[in-house]
Amino acid sequence: MPTTPPDATPPRPLAVPAPRPRSAWDAWGTKPARLPAGAKALIATLIPGKAHPVPRRPRPVLTASRLTDEDLAAFAAVVGSANATRDDAERTLHLGGKSTPDLLRRRLDDPQSAPDGIVSPAGHDEIAAVLAVCDDRGIAIVPFGGGTSVVGGVEPERGAHRAVVALDLVRTAALLDLDETSLLATFGAGTTGPQAEELLAVHGYTLGHFPQSFEYASLGGYAATRSSGQASRGYGRFDDLVHALRIAAPAGELRLGRSPASAAGPDLRQLFLGSEGALGVLTEVTVRIRPVPVATAYRAWTFPDFTAGASALREATQRGGRPSVLRLSDETETRVNAVMGGHLTRMSGCLAVASVDGSSAAEAEAVCTALDAIFRAHGAKPRGEDPARSWERGRFSSPALRDTLMDIGVLAETLETATTWANLPHVKDAVTSALTESLTAAGTKPIVLCHISHVYPAGASLYFTVVAALAEDPQTQWRRAKDAASRAIGDARATITHHHAVGRDHRPYLAAEIGDLGVEILRAVKATLDPHGIMNPGALVPPGSGVPTDGGTAPARTSSDPPPPSA
Repeated sequence: MPTTPPDATPPRPLAVPAPRPRSAWDAWGTKPARLPAGAKALIATLIPGKAHPVPRRPRPVLTASRLTDEDLAAFAAVVGSANATRDDAERTLHLGGKSTPDLLRRRLDDPQSAPDGIVSPAGHDEIAAVLAVCDDRGIAIVPFGGGTSVVGGVEPERGAHRAVVALDLVRTAALLDLDETSLLATFGAGTTGPQAEELLAVHGYTLGHFPQSFEYASLGGYAATRSSGQASRGYGRFDDLVHALRIAAPAGELRLGRSPASAAGPDLRQLFLGSEGALGVLTEVTVRIRPVPVATAYRAWTFPDFTAGASALREATQRGGRPSVLRLSDETETRVNAVMGGHLTRMSGCLAVASVDGSSAAEAEAVCTALDAIFRAHGAKPRGEDPARSWERGRFSSPALRDTLMDIGVLAETLETATTWANLPHVKDAVTSALTESLTAAGTKPIVLCHISHVYPAGASLYFTVVAALAEDPQTQWRRAKDAASRAIGDARATITHHHAVGRDHRPYLAAEIGDLGVEILRAVKATLDPHGIMNPGALVPPGSGVPTDGGTAPARTSSDPPPPSA
């Protein structure tokens, strides 16, 4: 029997995963979340005011499709007639992302702004051909992976173009190449987090990237938004994991990243990590992988206050400690989670949880022992394993609670930032005050929770959760609160986003962070790669004279962008 020579090109793809379910069009996930024990009592006690429930609707009314029969035929010639459609059921599944403003629009507004069609290419060559059709016919295109954006990153805006299609990347899901010597794996951009882990597990590897959107988000989406998984301390942010990228842009193809390090000028991969589909489509992603850990150790501690806990996390991080997960909840979040979870009702102070992956149980335990010594020196009390294990069991379920809370008239939303350790207390106080004052002025008494979600030697990410009674006009209520928080972040010289990306929601605040010249650089890059401005109009790149739109500027997500925060 003939055999394949050792240097022969392996088959491509190596493996194709089983399909994954889509998230609901008007909620996070596929089924409603049940409120945890104690949640209703907590809401009744801590959130006074008249509730304004916002119930789900059975089906949406959509804007009419602008695609012509000729448009559909042109797409079908590239991807096949079964993979180009203007069917309303498919358009409904691609209405945009999953932020609270997105979900409120789907419950309150009529008609729903929908993409004019859905096109599903099978790989890089078909993606490039679809871009050519769109460029030729004046159709905007929005790359669509899992649809989990919470900053307006995948809204079906057509800008100055006559139509917009969602480029659904689901058919690109595949393991394309596996280099077990270099520990590199190449995936189609539409491969979801669970699909990637399943395909790697067959060979004994893991990517180790577990953001809260893990169950639905795609690897292309991770790269396009600079995702930061919950195990980022141990495994790195997603941009740390990217070795190479293949990109299809209206102006042509790019293959970036051929060695583990290079001095061949600026690293052009960085233009596309965080590019949010505004410059082109990430079609293939090569990532660093690791053997599946042999053991995982779990630990939890409580600190007397947030200041002591943050100091302990800083010291542990600056000493080089590498737990996979390291998080610290403030006093309010610790107390609220205790009541809702039921098993931590006697806990006070600030809860820290850690998990450590290791090649042996002894290796994992050694890291925990080192953490414990540092934390005890800052006044921590050990709390065993259960709180950390409990957090891990529920880490992907929290977004679905927003929908259930909205049903009963409760607003629950999140935002995040990052800053230096020295600036951390100021940023935390400023954002908490901004949210509290804005929502109180709207007639509600909010609860603002905060935790450190990601740590670095120089600083950390702060992740805020806001809970309040929904006002009679909930869309305006949250828009004003988010604007107040965003201004506070800018005034405190923190970043407008650590891992949620820019999208449309953060775009008005971007210039204050990167400067006018930085904005001009983004516009120049877009003009080179996307001469007619068809790529995700309105996302990331602030509008201006340097943004090509074929005669106009993409409209803002709301009636007008708020002015930028003060310098």
